[in-house]
Amino acid sequence: MIYINGVFQKAQINAKKMNPKNLSKNLSKNLSKNLAKNLAIGLFLVSIVGPIWLQKGIRPVYFVERETPSIEKDESGRFFSLKDGQPQYLDPPVLLKDSFLSPKSIQEINSDRRSAPSIKKQLIYEVGEDSEQTVYEIHLKKHLGIYSLFPALIAIGFCWLTRQPVVSLFLAGFSGSLMLGHWDYLSNVVIPAFMTKNTAMILLLYLWLLGGLLGVWSRTGAAKVFAEWVTKHFVRGDRSARLVAWFLGILFFQGGTISTVLVGTTVKPIADQKKISHEELSYIVDSTASPIACLIAFNAWPSYIQSFLYVPGVAFLATEKDRIAFFFQSLPFSFYALLAVVGVFLFCLDLLPFTGKKMKKAKQRARDTGKLDAPTANPLSAEELHESKVPPGYHPHPAEFLVPLLVLLTIAVGTFFWMDSPQVHWAFGSALLIASLSSLLRGMSLSQLISGLHSGFKGVTSGALILLLAVILGKITSDAGGGVYLSLILSQGIPYWLLPIFILILTIFISFSTGTSWGTYAVVYPLAMPLAYAVGADLAHPLAYLSICFAVVLNGSVIGDQTSPISDTTILSSMCTGCDLMDHVTTQIVPVAWLTLISSFLWTFAAIACG
Repeated sequence: MIYINGVFQKAQINAKKMNPKNLSKNLSKNLSKNLAKNLAIGLFLVSIVGPIWLQKGIRPVYFVERETPSIEKDESGRFFSLKDGQPQYLDPPVLLKDSFLSPKSIQEINSDRRSAPSIKKQLIYEVGEDSEQTVYEIHLKKHLGIYSLFPALIAIGFCWLTRQPVVSLFLAGFSGSLMLGHWDYLSNVVIPAFMTKNTAMILLLYLWLLGGLLGVWSRTGAAKVFAEWVTKHFVRGDRSARLVAWFLGILFFQGGTISTVLVGTTVKPIADQKKISHEELSYIVDSTASPIACLIAFNAWPSYIQSFLYVPGVAFLATEKDRIAFFFQSLPFSFYALLAVVGVFLFCLDLLPFTGKKMKKAKQRARDTGKLDAPTANPLSAEELHESKVPPGYHPHPAEFLVPLLVLLTIAVGTFFWMDSPQVHWAFGSALLIASLSSLLRGMSLSQLISGLHSGFKGVTSGALILLLAVILGKITSDAGGGVYLSLILSQGIPYWLLPIFILILTIFISFSTGTSWGTYAVVYPLAMPLAYAVGADLAHPLAYLSICFAVVLNGSVIGDQTSPISDTTILSSMCTGCDLMDHVTTQIVPVAWLTLISSFLWTFAAIACG
């Protein structure tokens, strides 16, 4: 009888599979998988063979870019600029026509009459009609035309097809290395990149300090107890849990990596209890990180960006104080940042109309089945960070989570006001020290604490590796001149009312391709600001027009960075919420795209009003 029932059940299952609708669905799924696999194989071959062929046939296009660092003169008359607070002495300035980097010299280089000079920058002086001397630096730069974008396109395409960011970034970096003539990828690219201060900070902060802190919290159970405490006092359901995440995103207005880490690690235990999918949570965390940093800019952003806003002959951008004031005056035109913050608030209340099918499906899956990730998901942070392994007899307290968190936030924000730069490593180091000492004083053994630290390190290794590979790819893309090339081709003959949208497209593409908003600012602002001033000089409201173009770059870089699978904030948002990276990218892109479209109309109407 049991055998007959088994045969009957198997026949039912086979009949169900033979249903025309299911057959069509399975066939479509298999075809999609095979197509993605074949495209990935083809892209892999192109990434290896393509750069070898390109490296032999590409001739770089050289050009000179004017930069205006703060150049001063000492008592002996020597010129110097300040770097990290230390004077860097420069060679005596020369007239532009006598420079090795004069327009005539660059023209000869590009016409193949002589090779590029070994000198990469030079101090230039000009004498105006009032006999006043102006001193500035010019830098020799190059791009490889459309091929400059090759490594970034390989990374993005392979990541979309395979959902393997580590392999995609490594392959793109290797491909770019071949294209630039660096045949020994490890010796010429990877090892030098790992020896930089930036890489050391990534390892220190995201692998050891962040991983260690998450590991201690997981070992003590402090995060879970704090989540239970918050749930009891503030959270009544999934909406209030999402609103807590939104509020903390605004509270931690430092933006970028600080906000994503703080909000993600704090809210995840609460969100998990209320069956909020990791796709939803990562969207909330990511869309309140950089956007809020644009609006509440009491952070490192103004002091960094102002250095790129100098426009020759523009009095209200002459000094650092003037440029920072201009930064804050332009914030009302940050339409995307405003809409992103409001949009996330509406999303938390289930009132955002355009969330996309994948986000709705993720929400329905989590509420109905309790499964916070898709069946095919591969979360960046390991299970070690999400499993509580509290030792027997240890009784965690909410303060073990809250006190280190407050210390972290206080030091990060406080050092910004005291030292003009948030000392993030101090903040995380102090939080880790306090969390560790607290666990020991409350009865945890040293071996148990060390075990928790090891679990934390293991849990963020994948994310830290992706960050390191993203840094390498960003350097290769910069060396190839990808951002510069896009800026040059999109800045030709554009009507004033269309210029903001062209700048937006340019900025988003560069930021998306390189995975960095701050790196995009360094590329686009020196080109976009003089262009915007020249185009808008004859308008009725030139200052407002310049502010609009400034805000477009500020917000466009955030949009591209936020949607890029190789961005540090995208990666950290996924890591700290336990979400699969590509699930986060594909679910977030729909609401971001709609808000970007609305912002584009607002910027266009504002530009027309300036005419």
